[in-house]
Parts: sequence; structure tokens; C-alpha cells
Amino acid sequence: MSANEASLHATAPQHTQGMLFGDPLPQLDVNTGYRGPVACRAAGITYRQLDYWARTGLVEPSIRSAKGSGSQRLYAFRDILLLKIVKRLLDTGVSLQQIRVAVNALHERGVEDLTSITLMSDGASVYECTSADEVVDLVQGGQGVFGIAVGRVWHEIEGSLAELPVEHAADVPVVEDELAKRRAARQQAV
Repeated sequence: MSANEASLHATAPQHTQGMLFGDPLPQLDVNTGYRGPVACRAAGITYRQLDYWARTGLVEPSIRSAKGSGSQRLYAFRDILLLKIVKRLLDTGVSLQQIRVAVNALHERGVEDLTSITLMSDGASVYECTSADEVVDLVQGGQGVFGIAVGRVWHEIEGSLAELPVEHAADVPVVEDELAKRRAARQQAV
């Protein structure tokens, strides 16, 4: 099934592919996030890529988006996972258009569902495999050239973020830009 189709979801019921590591996934705090530079470092991308992907809606921060000058985006763990997957797909030559289709399909899944997926690609299309049988069928059909085990990427990011600063959404003050402050002061004076 190619990424050009409406969804990357498998059409037949499949067995779930197990995690590459036996450890259960930790609970994620939905109010814990990472600033842009930390997200870049963990995902292995430049700040310019991060900014472009956020502005174009490819991977937007789910905790807090930038609003005006001086404010900072706050990315959740899942956002960073998607950033790293996008980076890997780009590195293998998949077009940004195909990556957008794949990311939209991944957004529909829960975090636990993401870890049971292996993304396969032939360099042009992206395929979703949720079982070892699907991976074998894809490779035997000559379609799969490389694969990304999302569960393994999860653990890589977890290790990268362990040493980096984390922030809580409530602890970070929202900064307004200078122009907005002046306008508000002018409106209050009138």
C-alpha cells in the first residue's frame, strides 16, 4: 500500500509487531516539553528545518506554538519522534510531498500505536508495516529498500533527551513582543 493512497493503515487485521526492546513505554507527561534548540539536537535537524516544518504545518509543536517575537515553541516527545522520522525519510531521498502524507497518517495514531510500526520505503513511496509478515511481503515484492522501526527511534530519542533540559508548559511565561505591548498600552490609555 503506497503513501499516495488515502491512508497508510493496513486493510486487513494484523498481528502487532513487538517492541525491539522488552521494556514497556514510559508514561509521557503532556505538559512536559522541549524548546526548539533541544528538539533540533534530539532529532538531528537544523533550527531552520524546524522552523520551516512548523510554519508549513509538517510537524507543529503540540504543547505551545510561537506567538509573536520572543515567544518560543515547546515540543512534546511525540513531536520530536515525528521530527526524527521526517529527517530519516528525507535522508533516504523520500520527497517532502510523500513525507507529508506519511506524517498525516501517523498523526491519526496514538503514541503506543506508533511504536508498533515499521515504515518501509523504496525511495519514492512510504509503506506502513504493522507485522513481520507485512515487512517480508513488501521486501519479497521488491518494494522495500529500507525500513524505520519507530519503536527503536523512540528509544534513541529517549536517550538523547535524558541529558537535555526539559520544561513544563506552566512554568514558562508567555512573552509578548514589544509592538503588542505598545498597542495594548495605547488602547488602555484611550
